[in-house]
Amino acid sequence: MNIFRLAADMTHLASVLVLLLKIHTIKSCAGVSLKTQELYAIVFATRYLDIFTSFVSVYNTFMKLVFLGSSFSIVWYMRYHKAVQRTYDREQDTFRHWFLVLPCLLLALLIHEKFTFLEVLWTFSLYLEAVAILPQLVLLQRTRNIDNLTGQYIFLLGGYRGLYILNWIYRYFTEPHFVHWISMTTFTFLAIASSWIAGLVQTLLYADFFYYYFLSWKNNKKLQLPA
Repeated sequence: MNIFRLAADMTHLASVLVLLLKIHTIKSCAGVSLKTQELYAIVFATRYLDIFTSFVSVYNTFMKLVFLGSSFSIVWYMRYHKAVQRTYDREQDTFRHWFLVLPCLLLALLIHEKFTFLEVLWTFSLYLEAVAILPQLVLLQRTRNIDNLTGQYIFLLGGYRGLYILNWIYRYFTEPHFVHWISMTTFTFLAIASSWIAGLVQTLLYADFFYYYFLSWKNNKKLQLPA
């Protein structure tokens, strides 16, 4: 654990709390993509299966439970809560998100560190997380007007990814055994390179949103994305 990893986890947790605050207190999911939330639920469900087979720390287990519980709670609220589901914009949230799942699964089957059930699913979760935000960004592009809580949610998610990249860089320079380049097999090298690329891709997807978010903050105006 280092300061960048801790900051990333706390930023990620803050993004979830902001979204839950909006849904639970305002009873609204306007501007929130159910497709993205379903993809995140799949990401956490496949990534944290090891919660039943291994124990790292109380902190690690607690965070896994929080992200699993919150992701499925958000999906449930948006699908089945009478007041919340009425605010969901089905006509605009039409991204075919299931088309992202199969390519990510195939890539995980081809490029992974070890060909085991848990390892392939963990790798799949990394690839899927990199593109899970796409339906949300497309929805924001279509609706253009973004309320403060939704804007803060997306901003915090992007900040979480940026901090995780700093975590990787920090570990690379401070942990001698973080990457074993010499003894690494081809599959291991491809798996690590792919996970880093996935993280970079995910961060870059937020770049355009960040630009307009800072413009709205600088000019003290409501956040709007260009058509």
